[in-house]
Amino acid sequence: MSIDIPGLQPALLEQLQGKLKLPAYDPSATGIGIVHIGPGAFFRAHQAWYTDLALKYGGDWGISVVSMRSNDLAKALTPQQGLYSLVLLDKKTEYQVVGSIRELLVAAEQYEQVLQRLAAPTSFYVTLTITEKGYCLNTLGELDLTHADIQHDLETNVKARSAIGLLVQALALRYAANVPPFVVLSCDNLTDNGHKLRHALLTFARQKQPALANWLEQQLLCPCTMVDSITPATDEELPKQLAAELGYQDNWPIKREKFCQWVIEDILPANRPAWHQVGVTYTQDVKAFEKAKLRLLNAPHSALAYLGSLCALETVFDAMQQLALRKFVQKLAQDEIIGSFHAPAELNPAEYSTDIFQRFDNPAIRHLLAQIAWDGSQKLPMRVFPIILDNLATGRSIKLLSLVVASWLLFIRLRYQQQPDTALVDPFAAPLLDCAAACTGNADTDTALFLALRQVFPPALQQSDAFKAELTTAYQQLCPLLLLPKGTDVAAFLQDLVE
Repeated sequence: MSIDIPGLQPALLEQLQGKLKLPAYDPSATGIGIVHIGPGAFFRAHQAWYTDLALKYGGDWGISVVSMRSNDLAKALTPQQGLYSLVLLDKKTEYQVVGSIRELLVAAEQYEQVLQRLAAPTSFYVTLTITEKGYCLNTLGELDLTHADIQHDLETNVKARSAIGLLVQALALRYAANVPPFVVLSCDNLTDNGHKLRHALLTFARQKQPALANWLEQQLLCPCTMVDSITPATDEELPKQLAAELGYQDNWPIKREKFCQWVIEDILPANRPAWHQVGVTYTQDVKAFEKAKLRLLNAPHSALAYLGSLCALETVFDAMQQLALRKFVQKLAQDEIIGSFHAPAELNPAEYSTDIFQRFDNPAIRHLLAQIAWDGSQKLPMRVFPIILDNLATGRSIKLLSLVVASWLLFIRLRYQQQPDTALVDPFAAPLLDCAAACTGNADTDTALFLALRQVFPPALQQSDAFKAELTTAYQQLCPLLLLPKGTDVAAFLQDLVE
């Protein structure tokens, strides 16, 4: 890149006025009130972005970013004084500079500084994006006391290896100094994340310091949250794009789809950033939002993934360009999903569903069907089976939902035909591929083979005559897709799905 192109710096912002959206406040004059652990691209595209917008309304809510081990982000953004570019991908690309990050620390290199930042009375909130494995939970969703990092942190008082150990160590310093606990928000896609995080922190504290645990039991707030926005990885073209479009260099820009959602359990103290003024939803029922997302976003996603793959399509956008597939998922949502659950008061399910399909129709987001199709044995029991069971209980239709399940079974068969041994990314790949190997094309016997898998199908579905009948019919209807020559126009065939 040309050395004549200036790097992103606070002094450059004035020159960028009118070219893109800039912070509506003075980042250098903003104090730190939030510590974030696990600063990946999603955090920068999501929580840091919301906070950047909220800072327009005042408050010392700058963010101290803490990476447990990697110093890559600190090296990239410290010379830029925390500034970075966000590219919003939609039919029209938008650019903005985010200024909410005020400090970047690496726990492995600056541990005492991290502890002091967490212990500071001015650090009111800690947010986390450490992925599910970062919480060190067992299969029951409880803290795994046998985890090597947890054992290390329990046995020593030196540098914590786990985020749980680090947080409890910092909370102990606040307890000793008579400073109230910070509020801790998990922003990971972990069901019931706030409750699981609080339980993990209390479990660790009880092992380490019972008096601290008693104090936390009374005072610690860990709201549940739900987050949503597609954030593709930054590629080497993105900095070049910024340089060409706007004439400056950014060491580590990021991109995401324009849609963004953050739902927080309404238990935060009054002293909080103005998140509510910039689109964050507060609710008493985060679980209802999680259910809405699973049913109205994830279930149609899976439908597109399996039906689209059977039609040799590559991305969600490609699938949405097939009019019959578009109509199918819209009808699926309208006829069999909306109405299968009670939406939270703050959500209009019809409008939410419309927003989701607009996201699916974003040409700038390359979301691979193959990736969505991974781990079907884990996803369908969460995304589709509960809707079928609820609809069976209330006498609602399950015809289209059964087509989704049938498309998954045929997707497994297709993968087996293409690569018998390494075809499937799924924890139950072996028994699923064994079923595929035994399939003959007879809908009754083939569906019975799959339905017998107790690891996948719950007893209520295995024993439901209504579901068996619908699944068999759907399977038979879709079977010809396995026989269509490559390159066949499938539009006419797919049209039958929505009749």
